[in-house]
Amino acid sequence: MSEQAYLELRRLILEDLLHPGQQLLEQELTERLAMSPTPLRIALARLQSEGFLEIKPRHGVRILPLSATDSGEIYEILTSLEATAAYLLAKRSLSTQELAPLEQAVVEMEAAGDAIESWSVADERFHAALVSMCGNRRLEQTVHMYRDQANRVRKATLRLRLHPSPQQSTRHHRALFEAIRKGDAVSARALHLSHRDGYEEALLKILQSAIF
Repeated sequence: MSEQAYLELRRLILEDLLHPGQQLLEQELTERLAMSPTPLRIALARLQSEGFLEIKPRHGVRILPLSATDSGEIYEILTSLEATAAYLLAKRSLSTQELAPLEQAVVEMEAAGDAIESWSVADERFHAALVSMCGNRRLEQTVHMYRDQANRVRKATLRLRLHPSPQQSTRHHRALFEAIRKGDAVSARALHLSHRDGYEEALLKILQSAIF
């Protein structure tokens, strides 16, 4: 039951259904999840240790606000790890068929055009494939430790802004895919670092100007 509570609360936070800064009483959560307090408290303690919320004795819990500083640190880690994944994947010299999941994500981004919600789904699929296909299990596990928090930032910023056209980003992804397909590991890593640095800078500006 505690695992069930953990997964459901984590989903609500990641999907921005429980908003940063929102405060909830323990009774509200037990009623919402239809379970007793004990498994709920175990789940809350786990989520607090992962930085999703803060337990306030006798006052319930508060969903932790998004921090521009924390988000910047997470994106620095992800950028470095994903650039390494791009390098390793290019070195593997996989066939066109083996690289199909990565190319399909790019095709979906191109088809989405300026439809930011559809584009964002394809973008997430691209980065997940990039990491899962690189051949380094420990790198993949480390990325997954941070990706949920990074996706939480992405979802929050989507509702805060009129997103600029993602077509330039799509072109970056196409170029990265072509470098991987050609086995050009050095270019793949450089392209990824260049693109993610620009994306991170734009994202953090939005976070710094927002009130959560």
